[in-house]
Amino acid sequence: MTGLPTHTAHAAHAAELGLPLAHGVGSRHDLPLSPFYAYAGAFAALLISFLALGLLWSTSRFRGDLSGRPLPAALQRLADAPVTRTALRLLGAAAGLVFLLHLLLGPDDPDRNPAPGALYVLLWVGLVPASLLLGPVWRLVNPLRALHALHPPRNPRPLPAAVGIRPAAVGLLLFTWLELVAPDNTSSVTLLTALAVHCGVQLAGAARHGERWFAHADPFEVYSSLLARLSPLGRRADGRLVLRSPFHGLDATPATPGLVATVCVLLGSTAYDGLSDNPRWITTLQTSSLGPTPTATLGLLTAVALAAACYGLCAGALRLMNRSLTTPLTSFAHSLLPIALGYLVAHYFSLFVTEGTRTVIMAGGTDNASVPAPLLGPAGLATLQVAAIVTGHVLGVVAAHDRSVRLFPPDRAVAGQLPLFALMIAYTLGGIGLLIA
Repeated sequence: MTGLPTHTAHAAHAAELGLPLAHGVGSRHDLPLSPFYAYAGAFAALLISFLALGLLWSTSRFRGDLSGRPLPAALQRLADAPVTRTALRLLGAAAGLVFLLHLLLGPDDPDRNPAPGALYVLLWVGLVPASLLLGPVWRLVNPLRALHALHPPRNPRPLPAAVGIRPAAVGLLLFTWLELVAPDNTSSVTLLTALAVHCGVQLAGAARHGERWFAHADPFEVYSSLLARLSPLGRRADGRLVLRSPFHGLDATPATPGLVATVCVLLGSTAYDGLSDNPRWITTLQTSSLGPTPTATLGLLTAVALAAACYGLCAGALRLMNRSLTTPLTSFAHSLLPIALGYLVAHYFSLFVTEGTRTVIMAGGTDNASVPAPLLGPAGLATLQVAAIVTGHVLGVVAAHDRSVRLFPPDRAVAGQLPLFALMIAYTLGGIGLLIA
C-alpha cells in the first residue's frame, strides 16, 4: 500500500499496480451483500417510519435551543473558564505546529510521514465522532483562531448576512477535491500549497471581519458545528450547557444562507467517494480524452450538483403545496444532516479505524507502519454501512416530519412530506447502490 487511497485521480494507477482502490480494506464492491435485501430493508424502514409518524405524530415535539437538561454548574464553569479555553487553543496550535513541521522536515512519503493521514483521516474523519460526542470541537482548538487572536482587528467590518456559510461551502468543495481528485494529494508540496492558501484566505478574512469570520468561512469549523447539531451536548439559547436529544439540536440548526450548499457538498462528495472505486468509473478515467484529473473533477461536481438538484426539486414541490412556505430551501435543510452523517459513517468508518491507527503509530516514530487488521469482517462492514445509511435517512424522515407538522396545516402535514419522502428514498437507494454496484 503506497500512501492513502483517498483520491480518484490515481485510482487507475492504483488498479494497474494492484493497490487498494477504496478507503479502508479492499473494495466495497466485494462486500457480501444481497442487493434485494439491502434495497427491500431500506425501503421498508423508510415506509414504516413515514406511516408511523403520520399516524402517531401530529404536533411538533422538538424545541430547538430551548430544550435540554442543564449540566452541573461546576461543569459549566470548568467548560467556560478562560484557562480551559486557552488550554484548548494552545493544544490546537501545538498540533498545527507539529503537522507543519512534519510537512516541512519529514520525508515526502506517506508511508513514513504521518501528515497526510493526520489531515485526511484524523482531522477530516475524526471530526465526525469528536463533534458528535463533544460538540463543535474545532471552534475550540482551531489553530487559526489562536493565530488571529495575537493581532485582532480594532474595527472589524460586519459580515453581510447574505454571506451566511457560503464561503465554508466553497472551502469544503475545494477540500474534497483535494482529497478525492487532486494529483499527488499526499505530497508535501501539494499539502503545503493547500495549507498556505487555506491559512491566507482565513486569516485575511478574519483580519477584515474579525473572529466571527471563522464561524462562517472556515470549512472545518462549519463542518464540525453542523455535525455537532446531532450531539447530546449542546447550549440552550441562554448559553447554559445541557444534555438533550440530538433531535432538539438538529431542530435548532440556523437556516442560514449556504446551509443547503454545504450539506449538498457533503452528500455529493461522499457519493462521489463511493463511485471512485467502481471499476467502470476507473475505466472511464483511464480512457477519457480529457485525462483523469479533469474527468474526476467533472464527476465530483456532477455528484454535488445532482444532490443539490434533487433537493431543489423537492423544495419546489413543497412550495407548490404550501404557498405560505416562504423559505422551502432552508426550512427542511436540517433534515439532510443525519443523511450526510450516515454517508460519512458508511464510507469512512473502515478508513478511520485502519489508517487512523496507522497514522498514530507513525506519529509515534514508527516508519512504514503496517495497516492494522480491520475490526469488522466483510459481512460486518457491509451491515454497518447499510445500517448507517438507512438510520441516517430514518432520522431525516423524523426531523422532516416534525418540521412539516409545524409549518403545514394539519390536514396537509402528511401529504406535504411526500416530496421529502421521495427524496429520502432516492438518496437511500443511491447511497446503497454505490456500496454494492
